[in-house]
Amino acid sequence: MIFVLSGCLVCACAERPGVVKELDGAPARAGIEKPRPIKCGTFGASSLQQRYLATGDFGGNLNIWNLETPEIPVYSVKGHEEIINSIDGVGGLGIGEGAPEIVTGSRDGTVKVWDPRQKDIPVANMEPAQGESKRDCWTVAFGNAYNQEERVVCAGYDNGDIKLFDLKNMSLRWETNIKNGVCSVEFDRKDISMNKLVATSLEGKFHVFDMRTQHPTKGFASVSEKAHKSTMWQVRHLPQNRDIFVTSGGAGNLHLWKYEYPGQRSKKDSEGHEMGVAGSVSLLQNVTLSTQPISSLDWSPDKRGLCVCSSFDQTVRVLIVTKLNKI
Repeated sequence: MIFVLSGCLVCACAERPGVVKELDGAPARAGIEKPRPIKCGTFGASSLQQRYLATGDFGGNLNIWNLETPEIPVYSVKGHEEIINSIDGVGGLGIGEGAPEIVTGSRDGTVKVWDPRQKDIPVANMEPAQGESKRDCWTVAFGNAYNQEERVVCAGYDNGDIKLFDLKNMSLRWETNIKNGVCSVEFDRKDISMNKLVATSLEGKFHVFDMRTQHPTKGFASVSEKAHKSTMWQVRHLPQNRDIFVTSGGAGNLHLWKYEYPGQRSKKDSEGHEMGVAGSVSLLQNVTLSTQPISSLDWSPDKRGLCVCSSFDQTVRVLIVTKLNKI
C-alpha cells in the first residue's frame, strides 16, 4: 500500500514489528517570514475547525495564528521577559476537557497558562518565590484534563528539577530532581486521570513516573533507563497505544520503547500509606537517521505508525513504524 504525503513517498511494507523506514522526498514548501525567530508551537488549544497555531518566539512573545490569514496574529501578548522555550495546548482538538488553554515555559524562570479569551494577562503564573534563583524552564506539558475542573502542568528545568503544578488548587503538587537538565516531559495522555509521565534528560537517560499513586513523602514511583549516549531531546507517546513511546537523541537516532506494568501498581508501606510500584521498559527498535540531533518528532493521530521528525541537519523526515498493532 502506498501513501503520498506532501510530495514524500510512503510505503507500508511487511516488515517485523517496530521497523522504522525513512521516506525520502522533497516536500512542497510555503512560508511567511516574521520579525523574530519562532522557538516552539502547538495546535493543542485549537479546534479541528479553526486549526490555529500558537507559537512562542525568542522575544518572549506568544502569538496565535490563523494559517488561512497568517499576516497578523489573532492573539498576541508579550508573555515573558526572555525566550519562550516550550509551549503546549489543551482543550482543543478533542484532547482534554475544559477551557482551550496554552502553557508556556521560558528562560526567565516562569511558567504561565493563557486562555486566548482573556486578553493580555495569564490565568496562572508559576514563578520562583522571592529570594529563589530563577531556573531556565526547558519543557512544559498539560495533563490530568479528564473533566472540566481538573488540570495539571508539568515543567522541567535546566538544573534537573521537575515540578507538577495543580491548576485546580493553584499549588505545587509535587517536585523532584533527576540530577540533569530536563529536555522533554510528556504525559502518556492529556485527557485522562494521570497515568504515566516520561521525562528525558541531557545525560541520555529517561525516567518513567507512575502517576496513579502519590506517596506523601516519596512521591511517585519511577523507573529510569540510560538509552542514548547523548542528549535525549524529546519523548512522544504513540496516540493509539499509550504504553509505546519514542525518544530522540543527540546522535541522530530514534529509540522505540514499550512500558510494561507491574503485577500490582501500588502497595502499602510500613506505615500503611499507599505507594506506587514502577514497571519496566523494553527497547523494541532503534534507528540512526542523521549525524545531527533529532530535535523534534510527532506521531500522526490518524495513521498508526506514521510520524515526522526534524533534525539539526536541516532535514524534515517522514517515517513509518510497522506492525505496531501487534505489540
